[in-house]
Amino acid sequence: MTGPLRVAVLQSTGLVNAPQQNLRHVAARAQEARRLGADILVTSELFISGYAPSLVHGQDGAAQRVRLADIAASTGLALVASTVEHDGGNHYISASFFGPDGTELTRYRKQHLFGPAERQAFEAGQAPPAVVPFGGVNVALGICFDIEFPEFARAAAVAGAELLCIPTAVPLRSGDPGDGGEDHPFDTRLIPSMVVPTRALENQMFVAYANHSGPHFAGLSTIADPYGRRLAAAADEDQLILADVDPSVLRRARRDTDYLSHLTIRTPATASARTARLPSKGPQ
Repeated sequence: MTGPLRVAVLQSTGLVNAPQQNLRHVAARAQEARRLGADILVTSELFISGYAPSLVHGQDGAAQRVRLADIAASTGLALVASTVEHDGGNHYISASFFGPDGTELTRYRKQHLFGPAERQAFEAGQAPPAVVPFGGVNVALGICFDIEFPEFARAAAVAGAELLCIPTAVPLRSGDPGDGGEDHPFDTRLIPSMVVPTRALENQMFVAYANHSGPHFAGLSTIADPYGRRLAAAADEDQLILADVDPSVLRRARRDTDYLSHLTIRTPATASARTARLPSKGPQ
């Protein structure tokens, strides 16, 4: 790793079935992020199609991914964006990481589908996210509900991820019957405010978490560091937040509390990820 990598997170709500308008919005905010010195822009889950699984799952996002690649290349900014992906008869919620030249460096299919709407419209991905080096930092992708599973983030960390980029669409459920909804004891705003920083702390990584804006989504998009600090956090409106992924902070955090090297409990996911990282002995 060399120097800090500046990460921008766009919190905004994509209009349902208005991909051209949503793409124009991403293009404009990507230019803004680039002017502010960002190296990567992370956008929210299914922003281009709009987050409405039952309404958008039938249209493949291939053409949208071409346009997203063009936005990355025209701005010289790496871009993380989520689209619908068709593969044969299967439909997936995917996230793509485009390099600043427009090359799609990796694509990840959401493994943990949330609620009946997603489970009826999409299939769950089966492969863990790839770890891709970019700007001296190892980057991996996740999508929304994935980050709420400790095993997911831990497997990515054991595989070498240092920055986890998470497009998300967390609906607002405040636990307050006065907001017009049911009285739920679980406040979804705890995910960006508490769970995301905890995942960053316990896995000694940076997490860039991009949610849709309010009033129907929880907002509070977050960039957290390996100490569990929220380096940048949005409120509930359309907002662009930025923070630096600093390799020196990562090294210091891993010296101070080296959870990964002291890990003794293995899950199948972390065991296979660790095995994949073992170097070959080569010829004897």
